[in-house]
Amino acid sequence: MNSHSPSPMPSSPARVLLLTGPSGSGKTSLAAATGLPVLNLDDFYKEGTDPSLPQLPDGGGADWDSPLSWDADAAVAAVEELCRAGRTTVPSYDIATSARTGAAELTLDGAPLFLAEGVFAADIIGRCRAAGLLADALCLRGRPTTTFRRRLARDLREGRKPAVYLVRRGLRLLRDERTIVARLTALGAHPCARPEALDRIATARTEGLAGAAVRS
Repeated sequence: MNSHSPSPMPSSPARVLLLTGPSGSGKTSLAAATGLPVLNLDDFYKEGTDPSLPQLPDGGGADWDSPLSWDADAAVAAVEELCRAGRTTVPSYDIATSARTGAAELTLDGAPLFLAEGVFAADIIGRCRAAGLLADALCLRGRPTTTFRRRLARDLREGRKPAVYLVRRGLRLLRDERTIVARLTALGAHPCARPEALDRIATARTEGLAGAAVRS
């Protein structure tokens, strides 16, 4: 009987760069500036009716800043499908109502690299790395007071939650920002400001194009 060595796994057509950082740190604007396809990981928040939502210790409602308020399994599945198939269906999430309002298809159109950005992106670094899909993982950081002002202005403008809730949450996150960045860094995200992040994304993009050329 002839023996055959196992067939190698096919190369992934795309890789993901995970972009995280405190709420209001500028992840969304940076991702848009790159021109790369972007998977918004915040669309994988659990709905407000989900009984597994963690609660704030003071009884003030759901703790939306806990990674337990987020569906990591669904986010990883979307990342994997984008990398393997170049397209996936993602939910549309409305933060103001804490509910999914629909779904939309995201396609890479042949891009060898895409960004997946969100406050909990670091929580899936290990799983993406183990699957051979990770290009890089970055944590945006800056002055906590600047992050506080940017976050509060955005949240009030978009009516994400009642104003009193937003102010209280903003002050809590302001106090905790350095701890938040330390946690994301411990999970494997490289802490950096916007200029360095753009440089590392450009490097990953070049490497992705080179890899795609080799595979073709």
